[in-house]
Amino acid sequence: MIASRTNGYVQEASAPAVSHRERAVDCPGQEGSLNKSPHCSSHMERIQHYQEELRKRREEEGKGRHDIDPNASLRLKKLSQNPKIGIDNPTFEGKEKATNKVTCLDPVVELEELLQVLKWVQHSLSDSQSQQDVEAVTQLLAKEEFRNAYTIYSVLSQQTNRISPTSPLTVQAQDLCQEALMQAHDSVAVQEIAEESVTQYLGETVKLVRLQKARDTPLGATVRNDMDNVVVSRVVKGGAAERSGLLSEGDEILEINGIPIRGKHINEVHDLLQEMQGTLTFLLIPSSHNKPAPHRQTVLHVRSYFDYDPSDDPFVPCRELGLSFQKGDILHVISQDDPNWWQAYRDGDEDNQPLAGLIPGKSFQQQRESLKKTTPDKSREPQGKIWCSKKSKKLRRRNTSTLTRNTDYDDVLTYEEMSLYHQPANRKRPVALVGPANSGHDELRRRLLSLEPDKFAVAVPHTTRSPRIHERNGREYHFVSRSSFEADLAAGKFIESGEYEKNLYGTSTDSVRHVVNSGRICLLCLHTRSLRVLRSSNLKPYVVFIAPPSQERLRTLLATEGKTLKPEELKEVTEKAREMELNYSHFFDVTVVNFDPDQAFQELLRLVDKLDTEPQWVPSSWLC
Repeated sequence: MIASRTNGYVQEASAPAVSHRERAVDCPGQEGSLNKSPHCSSHMERIQHYQEELRKRREEEGKGRHDIDPNASLRLKKLSQNPKIGIDNPTFEGKEKATNKVTCLDPVVELEELLQVLKWVQHSLSDSQSQQDVEAVTQLLAKEEFRNAYTIYSVLSQQTNRISPTSPLTVQAQDLCQEALMQAHDSVAVQEIAEESVTQYLGETVKLVRLQKARDTPLGATVRNDMDNVVVSRVVKGGAAERSGLLSEGDEILEINGIPIRGKHINEVHDLLQEMQGTLTFLLIPSSHNKPAPHRQTVLHVRSYFDYDPSDDPFVPCRELGLSFQKGDILHVISQDDPNWWQAYRDGDEDNQPLAGLIPGKSFQQQRESLKKTTPDKSREPQGKIWCSKKSKKLRRRNTSTLTRNTDYDDVLTYEEMSLYHQPANRKRPVALVGPANSGHDELRRRLLSLEPDKFAVAVPHTTRSPRIHERNGREYHFVSRSSFEADLAAGKFIESGEYEKNLYGTSTDSVRHVVNSGRICLLCLHTRSLRVLRSSNLKPYVVFIAPPSQERLRTLLATEGKTLKPEELKEVTEKAREMELNYSHFFDVTVVNFDPDQAFQELLRLVDKLDTEPQWVPSSWLC
């Protein structure tokens, strides 16, 4: 099951924003004593009760409405008036006479003899359950509908026992046979359907649905109370109910295995179904809403940009069906039928998660996050009566504009659609290392470059300063004029840029692309502010955040390098890292904590090699 329980039907929490309290109704993996075979006498009596209601209604509308009527077809009428149609075939005459010598009993006599035998068998049985089953069969044989059907069967059997030619004697014989067969099929199909039977009960259309409840597969549906009624509220993907297609949202449950449900609380329904296993028979009033045509939903793969814990969410319709996840997790959304609450699986947990979990829909979560930003924190409001001043009008105008900006839901990060991407062997993804100063990301880049210079390379930056004696254009720097640099900067050609001692420096996308086209991996050390520009290019970067360890461990590592930082400087490093994670973690593909430089280096090598061997999740917009 999902979250902390193994129930396939679990309770949906009540909340101010939810109009109905729901509960999932079964608990897989537990044996129970309430479940009974659908063929037992009590179950048969309940079904017979509804069949009796149906029979009475049919008698009022006129007997024999579903019998095969010879007058319904001109061909059948002619056949009944003149049974001898066709040409005698002398080839089979001798065998036919021999066959006709067999004495055929009257079907009514046969049924009476069978009833006598059953009564004798019933008295000979010591098992009460078997006696009840025989009684149920006896009652079935006594019904007029069954007797009529058996009479037709006997007549047809006598005719089919005659040896017939391999081809029709007349042209019309085959058409007549097919017409009679189709009419008989339609008559039977109206009366009974194997898995889903539709009938009338007390003036209402009801259907009988049978589902198999396995120990390791939950039914996967939630119910709610609507006055005294128990209504199917949600059909969850991955359960038996969803696979069968026989339960629909809005169906009212009248009975389960012959036990009346109307008037029960959803907690009682949960406890009842928790003990049941095997075949479950539901008597339902179908939903009045038109059932949408079945369609194959495509799976939406998204990366979450917020942490979610359903136990802390008062709005989740079913808390125990809620799916918890963390920022950066990949979620496979398999149903968006409810725009507010999607059904999804966490990546890698599909085998351990029999039912899909509920997660907030994108628009719903964006609205909630926007409300959080625009709702003032009363705990921070100034105490006392000083609420307004002469500057209050400006303040109100500023707050109003802020509110307008915040209600732009597209700026609220919730989910991003992702796709799997396997980099080509001759076009490696650039690897960007980001982190605060003294976190060690510069040192890791230098070690990679010195270890495999043929595999890793850096992008040649641009500058407006004059070249030194040993420098060559295009090797250490691209030396350009200030006007040319500023024109490229305005055109958005630089990933990042800055000014130092009145000279401009910058790394262009063309320089990175040159390394990528050479078949090597471009290593970048960037400021987090540059990640947005890098991701908006078509370079498909792989971003690694190098996080510093604890302040005590960081002091030890820096001391080995001959660096001594004051306590406030160490604190600044860790706080800067926390700020980067808070504001830019949605740009990070992975985080490596630099607790030990050698271990961090080996982990970085493993991640880079993994890009060649395994496909990675990237924004779907990159592949358009």
